[in-house]
Amino acid sequence: MKITYRTKEESNRRQEEAFLRLSPAERMMAFFELSRRIARFPVQYTDESRQKGNFIIESPSHGKAVEGEH
Repeated sequence: MKITYRTKEESNRRQEEAFLRLSPAERMMAFFELSRRIARFPVQYTDESRQKGNFIIESPSHGKAVEGEH
């Protein structure tokens, strides 16, 4: 395995260039894959987060919650 060190700006630039090399259909599929992975990301929330004014979207099919500030 090769380890490389880059600045955040360099890493972001390389990621953007790789993404822009994809065809429009490949970009859409990459977006769907990212959405799928995000939906599986474990999330924990508490009553305190509700009291802080955060909105929480609960998915009855997955039993998970997505939290964010508004």
